[in-house]
Amino acid sequence: MSAKKYDLGERTFKFSQELISFCSRAPKNQINNPIISQLVRAGTSIGANYAEADAASTKKDFLNKLAISRKEINETKYWLRIVAGLLPEEKGVLRELFREVQELNLIFVAIIRKGRGNLDNGKSDI
Repeated sequence: MSAKKYDLGERTFKFSQELISFCSRAPKNQINNPIISQLVRAGTSIGANYAEADAASTKKDFLNKLAISRKEINETKYWLRIVAGLLPEEKGVLRELFREVQELNLIFVAIIRKGRGNLDNGKSDI
């Protein structure tokens, strides 16, 4: 079995693309438009902030940027729940998006905890 490199940057990018694709198909009206806009902003910020974290100059900066991504994850989950109430016919797609953002949350939490523990213990690796 060959080991495949895990690319969190690519995974967050793919999530953004899937979210944008879904949101572009959502019905446009006075109620949906601002909610969908908020969802797109929060959801695409996850990957954008991860990209900044990946280019951070220090481990502390890396962890701070990941923490911002986690905040965007929480906001994205909120907006997905709102959209699920507005578009119950899209339950399947929304469930998949929610599942993916929840998995990203768990990954980021694990990285942040390990990284903060290493910083607190004086270790240089994350």
